[in-house]
Amino acid sequence: MTQPAYSRLPRERRVADIMAAARAVFDEKGYAAASVAEIAERAGVVEGSVYRYFEHKRALLIAVVERWYAELLSDFDEHLVVIAGTWNRLRYLVWKHLSTIEKQPMLVRLVFEELRSGPDYRRTAVFQVNRRYTRRTIDILKDGIARGEIRRDIPLGIARDMIFGGVEHHTWAFVRGEGTFSPVAAADAIVDILRRGIATGVVTRKARHVSKSPRRKPR
Repeated sequence: MTQPAYSRLPRERRVADIMAAARAVFDEKGYAAASVAEIAERAGVVEGSVYRYFEHKRALLIAVVERWYAELLSDFDEHLVVIAGTWNRLRYLVWKHLSTIEKQPMLVRLVFEELRSGPDYRRTAVFQVNRRYTRRTIDILKDGIARGEIRRDIPLGIARDMIFGGVEHHTWAFVRGEGTFSPVAAADAIVDILRRGIATGVVTRKARHVSKSPRRKPR
């Protein structure tokens, strides 16, 4: 006989509780200091139950980060659809990314130090969901080109890398626990600099300005 659907709920609830506990422990203590025993205790299960659903601590970390990225993507999609204008949408994306780093610096550090630097990173689900995450930037830039707001000769991959590379470099001291930064000010500056470089008409205006400069008379 087919089992009723509610028979799956206890398992789903246990996995959700384990992942919530793991996220809290990872966020508080980092990866090395986090123990599966403490995660199990916070989730209200025995340690063996954690290994029943996750092969090892690293697999649990990957699952936690994957779900975290999925939450970010869902939030992006929910808000971007109601934001008009290429530069407004791009600024929201950059600001949201910066705000996430400000609120969850330990998880960001775990992505950089524990996952992204690992030899198996490109084979993990986190790598795939990160590509979807950064793909939102490419989509906004392509839409800006279609609207005639961004120059067609811009290499989109480099523009994307400048955004995320700039954010990472700007916030890395904070992620290490040193100093502070302003997501609002940083987002404004990053998007303003990018806009000055890739918006349509920038090169034309500069060329006109140069052409109007008086020529020196030969001596």
